[in-house]
Amino acid sequence: MSEFKQGAQARDRAPQSIGFLLLDSFTLISLASAVEPLRMANHLSGRELYRWFTLTQDGRAVSASDGLQITPDAGFDTAPALDMVIVCGGVGIQNSVTREQVLWLQAQARQGRQLGGVCTGSWALAKAGLLDGYECSVHWECLAAMQEAFPRAAITTRLFSIDRNRSTSSGGTAPMDMMLHLIGREHGRELVAGISEMFIYERIRNEQDHQRVPLKHMLGSNQPKLQEIVALMEANLEEPIDLDELASYVDVSRRQLERLFQKYLHCSPSRYYLKLRLIRARQLLKQTPMSIIEVASVCGFVSTPHFSKCYREYFGIPPRDERVGQGTANVVRLIPAVVGESLIPSSTAMAALSRAQGESSFASVRL
Repeated sequence: MSEFKQGAQARDRAPQSIGFLLLDSFTLISLASAVEPLRMANHLSGRELYRWFTLTQDGRAVSASDGLQITPDAGFDTAPALDMVIVCGGVGIQNSVTREQVLWLQAQARQGRQLGGVCTGSWALAKAGLLDGYECSVHWECLAAMQEAFPRAAITTRLFSIDRNRSTSSGGTAPMDMMLHLIGREHGRELVAGISEMFIYERIRNEQDHQRVPLKHMLGSNQPKLQEIVALMEANLEEPIDLDELASYVDVSRRQLERLFQKYLHCSPSRYYLKLRLIRARQLLKQTPMSIIEVASVCGFVSTPHFSKCYREYFGIPPRDERVGQGTANVVRLIPAVVGESLIPSSTAMAALSRAQGESSFASVRL
């Protein structure tokens, strides 16, 4: 559908009404990240595209995880008609969901409402049986517990998941990405680009972006040697260390090394090392102006064709297409400032590389 037709249809629609169910100790940043794109969509379009309401079970004030109290717009008995309900979770989610909330969410589902969750809000939906057979996202701290508690839900490490009439995201600013995608579906990419510029949000992440789950969270504290090996790999992406050398650094045999990776990371050491290099390459392609040849070199690939082959096999697209994709809705470039007749240059490729190298690598993408 063209942007023009989308805009014409949007003008004929009633505003979409969204209720945010605030659980005890919800995270305020996740709520703000979900609400603010709606506000800006209304502002930039000059029309009331969205209405939103905060809800609690009994209509009483609720405390966020940072201690701030929010007085909701309504309780369950006085809630307005809604098109969508988004559960805002946070700290201690396992003990935050009440029977009354579960029953209310189930009633909303029976009435055909769209349902969503941000941060750990997915837990409430899963507890109500409303994510069975759906792909869903949740904050990484809750990931393992949720996988154990709700095996019928397809829980992923993605930043957000939109599966039919269920929209769930992890925490922090990830709800903003999810809401921007929902807004884009309804009202077009031009509006989304405008919202992103207003928030100085330079790259809209998509459903293929994963949370950066700290390795030690996945392994616990019982595998210090494996954590040390992975740290060595992360620090030596440009010139990969031979696996025998890695094993000797942490005083294990090559066979022990292989067993550790297979048991806890479900792949061989060489495969995991390759994954780290490819993930770093993807960061550089998306976030820096470095050429594909430069990216291949700093990620330890001896030739560009070999790099392209590995990249395509892992991500499903060649590096060139990854870079071309940045000209679409997934990336919003702000207009650079002008000084005199020249543009202020952006960060250099090496500075961007330095920043990227400072980020931790994580085991959120399984091979």
